[in-house]
Amino acid sequence: MLENLERFTRLKRDIAQINVDPLQRGGILTPEARAALLEWGDGYSICDFCAGMLDRIRNPPVEEFVHSVLPEFLDTDEVRVTHGAREGKFAAMHSLCQKGDFVVMDGNAHYTSVLAAERAGLEVEYVPPSKEPDYAISAEGYAQAIERAYERKGDVTLALLTYPDGNYGNLPDARAIADICHDYNVPLLLNGAYSIGRMPVRARELGADIIVGSGHKSMAASGPVGVLGASEEYARIIFKPSATKKNKEVELLGCTVRGAPLITLMASFPAVVERVGRWQKEVENARWFSEEMEKMDLVQVGDRPHNHDLMFFLAERLYQISQTAKGGRYFLYREMKERGVCGIKPGLTRQFKLSTYGLACQELERVINAFSEIIQSHEKDEKGDKGEKREKKREKGKRS
Repeated sequence: MLENLERFTRLKRDIAQINVDPLQRGGILTPEARAALLEWGDGYSICDFCAGMLDRIRNPPVEEFVHSVLPEFLDTDEVRVTHGAREGKFAAMHSLCQKGDFVVMDGNAHYTSVLAAERAGLEVEYVPPSKEPDYAISAEGYAQAIERAYERKGDVTLALLTYPDGNYGNLPDARAIADICHDYNVPLLLNGAYSIGRMPVRARELGADIIVGSGHKSMAASGPVGVLGASEEYARIIFKPSATKKNKEVELLGCTVRGAPLITLMASFPAVVERVGRWQKEVENARWFSEEMEKMDLVQVGDRPHNHDLMFFLAERLYQISQTAKGGRYFLYREMKERGVCGIKPGLTRQFKLSTYGLACQELERVINAFSEIIQSHEKDEKGDKGEKREKKREKGKRS
């Protein structure tokens, strides 16, 4: 195996001009971040002037970013940079809850929320979403879930809300859910992996006691990197210093991101702040896109009208085409890419999700046109094939 390693030096990325993958739309680096990536990409280069605490490094200005800029941006008391949203969720659960406690979370929660709870030794009580096509999460559902956990003789020490969820892009009423949780003296953790960096998110306004975000999903940073914020009451517990290593915080294992992910998060941040201010335009674009897709019988599920760039579509029309198309269920991925569009998972035709974030109107029209051309070309071919078969039958009948 160690004799033929050249393949690891030829790592090229096969990507189209327009990428609609929800995982990547909000993580595309700014020109400033790309330049910083080259400048600071070497190993621990960010630690040249570290005196023992990552978040206190002044050159580059990590201390100002973590302790002044991010708390203001997230509207919370304390913030730390993590390896991702999942690490932030686990740190909160592990520090605030005891093994066997219950965490209440929405039924649309990301799998990492469930794994974080499992790793922390917690029981999960779900708030089920409404039936399709809405898959909505309600405040009343949280009250009922907390009551169910109490009936199971459980101690509910944390609630989690996915805002929005990564399947349908639904944005529940976080403030109402927070109020319900607080009525039961349960803190709320807001998972903003698909919101922080894309849209305005203010922890205090939403009633979130703890908040996590994803730099590589939504803050134009190379990953993995995330942010973890908390109000003062819970920050004292989550960011508790070690009893033996005084300048290290236990839940973060001392230091977290020590290189390119953090430096690109910082370099992209001015652009991220600016684009958050254009969020309403992003919503308008998403709604227009959804309307155009539905003209082709591709049905958007979830919030209607939609309030986020991440959307989920049911596409029975494309699925029917896949039954006879060359390449079967992979035809959509291949033919979209031929038209300069990627990001829909290979093999998906009957249902898929995508994101319109940051795409210009002309680019969105190009994506719509790609879908339209594919559908029309296949349905035209299918009609032609049927007509040809009918003609052959007529000729056969004449000869007989």
